[in-house]
Amino acid sequence: MLRDGDDLERRIEKLGRINAALIERLDHYDKTRGSAWSLFQAALALEKEVAARNRDLERALADLSQKNHELAAARMAAEEANRSKTRFLRAASHDLLQPLSAARLFLSTLATMELGGAEADLVKRLGNAFESVEELIRAVLDISRLDSQRIEFNRKPVNLNALFDRLRGEFEAPAAARRLRLRFVRSSLAVDSDPVFLRRIAQNLVSNAIKYTETGSVLVGARRRGARAWLEVHDTGIGIPAEDRDQIFAEFHRLEHDRRGEPGMGLGLSIVKRACAKLDHPIALDSEPGRGSVFRIGLEIVARNAPPRRSSARPPADRDRLRGKHALIVEDNAAMRHGYAVILRDSWGMRTQVVEGTAAARDAATRPDQPPDLILADYHLRGSDTGLRTITLLRKLSGTEIPAIVVTAHRTASVVRSCARHGVRVLEKPIRPEDLRDALLRLVGEQT
Repeated sequence: MLRDGDDLERRIEKLGRINAALIERLDHYDKTRGSAWSLFQAALALEKEVAARNRDLERALADLSQKNHELAAARMAAEEANRSKTRFLRAASHDLLQPLSAARLFLSTLATMELGGAEADLVKRLGNAFESVEELIRAVLDISRLDSQRIEFNRKPVNLNALFDRLRGEFEAPAAARRLRLRFVRSSLAVDSDPVFLRRIAQNLVSNAIKYTETGSVLVGARRRGARAWLEVHDTGIGIPAEDRDQIFAEFHRLEHDRRGEPGMGLGLSIVKRACAKLDHPIALDSEPGRGSVFRIGLEIVARNAPPRRSSARPPADRDRLRGKHALIVEDNAAMRHGYAVILRDSWGMRTQVVEGTAAARDAATRPDQPPDLILADYHLRGSDTGLRTITLLRKLSGTEIPAIVVTAHRTASVVRSCARHGVRVLEKPIRPEDLRDALLRLVGEQT
């Protein structure tokens, strides 16, 4: 502070210090003001950037919402297409299997006739061709069914010995034709599975084993490991290289080193994989090229059956047991009606009566005191009519539990359950004459 008594030099010194302090304050103020201004400018720029990013985010969210709508629409279209495919396959399979089954019945009748060598060979070749078509149709239908999200399984205890007996009856002739030994190790176990699909799994494994084995044998059996039984199919065939083991379960895949030109589309193991995945049955494979393969399917054990007794795979094919029996045939397809009538009447000596549906069956039941010995009915008749409805009506009119068989192109769990409640056997199209004969023989045997 300046004082009155200060001399000039003192005043100049003090004014210098005061001036320096003021300059220092001004510099500090300018620095502070510049920093605040920079912050203000930075805040404005950041606000503009945030606003721009918000606009970009809003546009991205709008695009994502549109894409979600498009994806939902595409998914609905795909699901509808899949349902349409399933409906088409069901309808087409029924239309395809009807004439195919009828043709097999006619061919079976031809095979029983006395034919010349050339004619007999032609009938045999036609039968083989029809069998190949049947296998392909069955495979396509199985894959379509297994790919369906609404598939239902009819899980229950399956007697492995009974399964082996049926497989023996089916594959003894093909194995013998290739000069292979086909052996089954009898089992006292029952496992938890769907009997239809477990049989299809085993059929495909045994068929593949026979197809890819040139010499030696095919062995089928079951090994118990803890709570599981492993259904095993051993063969002495060509084996599977390590690089092919991840691919053999894919559709249409066939081994490149198989040069024998065997028929088939490479769908069998794809069906095995799909069915096992749906049924929660693990799959294992051991194989060595040139020495054979072993396929294993893990099955949960639910019971041990009584010690098995040796029995034939099917009841004796004694046609006299069918001769004279009265069979009522319920079928809305003219070719199938004729095919059934020809083989039952001309080949097996049965008396046949043919109707198209429930209404016609009611009109034909004029003598309820003499009901037919058995009923053979197609499940899907015209409109909403079913063969099961016909069977229940005729049983009610006659007051008798007439033995009956239902034949269907769509062996769904609901159809199997409905027929089981009424004690009706189910056969699946395309129906093989030997399977039909065996089923009829069983019905006749149960009556005696």
